[in-house]
Amino acid sequence: MTKILITGAQGQLAYELEQLAQHSVIALTRAQLDITQYDAVQKAVDTYQPDVVINTAAYTKVDAAEHNSEQAYAVNCLGAKNIALACEKNQIPLLHLSTDYIFDGSKNTPYLETDPASPINIYGKTKWQGEEAVRSHCEKHIILRVSAVFGQHGQNFVKTILRLAQEKETLRVVADQTMCPTPARAIAEALFTIITMPRWGTYHYCGLPAVTWYDFAKRIVQLAKEQMPLHIKELEPITTADFPTAAKRPACSVLDCTQFEKNFGPIRPHWELGLKNVITTLSTS
Repeated sequence: MTKILITGAQGQLAYELEQLAQHSVIALTRAQLDITQYDAVQKAVDTYQPDVVINTAAYTKVDAAEHNSEQAYAVNCLGAKNIALACEKNQIPLLHLSTDYIFDGSKNTPYLETDPASPINIYGKTKWQGEEAVRSHCEKHIILRVSAVFGQHGQNFVKTILRLAQEKETLRVVADQTMCPTPARAIAEALFTIITMPRWGTYHYCGLPAVTWYDFAKRIVQLAKEQMPLHIKELEPITTADFPTAAKRPACSVLDCTQFEKNFGPIRPHWELGLKNVITTLSTS
């Protein structure tokens, strides 16, 4: 049985990995493992002697990162480097999670793995630096870039919309940013598939089809109304300019997942099915 060490326990992806695991899993929280400290990472590797490490730990507060750049860098870049160094030293494969936000969103077609990174916010910049650290310091690695992750656990757009729809009559949601929502459970399943057939490199993995945040929110509300009482009466589309934020967002961060499908099989999720499952779980919990 494969022994897997997961960083970032209590996050939405680590939660799904633990739920689905058919392997021996050691999931460590930030309190149990501070990845910004190399000695702590090396000690964890020495203690648990995993067959593979999955790094889901990340600083993901996109707007807050603009004011906490040192903390974002420490987790997203230095932390990734520490894990990569420890994995390389012990000849352990590393699966590292990254993001569509390493791109600036100016491309009109889906982004390829080979497209140049051009992040427009601190979060994206530190995640790109983390990718580079993994490539530089751990030979046996897979970097999986994902997009707009949502699930039943942790903080995400779906849970935010559901909460606000229960509190407010009107919601204003940006309608000129396009991305690919991705169920956390589907990413967990993809990672377990990767473990069985490791093909080193960088890959894109996200849900189908591409959608704006507004249209995604509209579908969240439509499905939720079937299962829970909502206060909302109107969902209003707005532009990015109407909703200024500390961090800039890519206008279009759709990822091309052809390489993933060629190497690991056509298992990309349709996000609506994942969304239905999440809403059902949350409505009955």
